[in-house]
Amino acid sequence: MKKLFIAVAVLALSACSTLKSTSDFDPSVSFDQYKTYSWVVKKNNDAGYHLDGLMDQRIRAAIESQLNQKGISKTDKQTADLLVNYITKVDKKINIDTFNSHYGYNPYYGPRWGLGGSIQTETTVREYEVGTLMVDLVDNKTGKLVWRGTVADTVREQNTPEERIQIINKAIDAVMMNYPPKPIQ
Repeated sequence: MKKLFIAVAVLALSACSTLKSTSDFDPSVSFDQYKTYSWVVKKNNDAGYHLDGLMDQRIRAAIESQLNQKGISKTDKQTADLLVNYITKVDKKINIDTFNSHYGYNPYYGPRWGLGGSIQTETTVREYEVGTLMVDLVDNKTGKLVWRGTVADTVREQNTPEERIQIINKAIDAVMMNYPPKPIQ
């Protein structure tokens, strides 16, 4: 459970890190029809993992800010054009690096004298985690998913609430950058 909390808290980017964001959408949908949204209501009996209250608040605030900037306002579920939801996950990855650490020659004297070369090879194995945050927009009338944005980055722990807020805002900015999608010509 803690790892999922870290993933979102930590879709962390350092100053030199680049987030990998993608989006997908239904090309038959006209996105300028969407003017209001509401959050998907979580089921109380859902046994799945839930973020802690503070991270959930930060993610929702960042998404709401982006939607408001795009002219989409929050309303109740019955009158909303879009239903908004987000999903988090953490995947373990393994990186294996093999490199030659020493080149040299070995002189050999004896019945068959000459030179011989040597190479020493080192292999390092590193396990790390990649956190992914997906934002889904569902048409409230049809119940169909019309847009999904995804952002992923290596999980790094952040210490302060300010750092966590900054990271979440950057991640949501990256994922919502492609909404609304450009019409296909």
